[in-house]
Amino acid sequence: RVSSRPSDPEAVAEIPLAVCLEGARRGDRDAIGSIYRRFARVVHGIVIGVCSTRDAEDVTQDVFLTVQTKIGDVADAAALPGWICAIARNKAIDHVRRSRRRPEVALEELPAREERDDATLARHMLARIRELPDAYRETLTLRLVEGLGGKQIAERTGRTDGSVRVNLHRGMAMLRELLQKDGWP
Repeated sequence: RVSSRPSDPEAVAEIPLAVCLEGARRGDRDAIGSIYRRFARVVHGIVIGVCSTRDAEDVTQDVFLTVQTKIGDVADAAALPGWICAIARNKAIDHVRRSRRRPEVALEELPAREERDDATLARHMLARIRELPDAYRETLTLRLVEGLGGKQIAERTGRTDGSVRVNLHRGMAMLRELLQKDGWP
């Protein structure tokens, strides 16, 4: 099993996506691996915004099995990012429906302000991010959980830079408001 967090996703960004797609269609394992490394963090970010943390790895792997088996359906490299993201969204939603499990990160009674730590904030923030509308949830998860920059998010999701900036700005404002209501500074 391959980790869904590649060590150097930027290294594969140098290989044109069209070259990767063509190779993957022919069954070239290196090309398939390049696609995996380029999109693994995005897929994981989309999935963890919907599924529980413990299920995110399995669903991420399932997404890439589907990508590998259906890569021939993609006619144009420009469509590949959106296609992969759509598979990730659908797999995550299907998994939650099938398992009838909501993500394990739930809003819990918050400890006293002086007892709050980074891990508590992270769990609470993820729970609040999961409450946001899809576009904001996905973009914030990719930024805050997966650590991708705005340009990387745009390239790997097929969205425009402007759309990503707007979603990050509006999503952060909504998240900030929710966290402030919960007593976080």
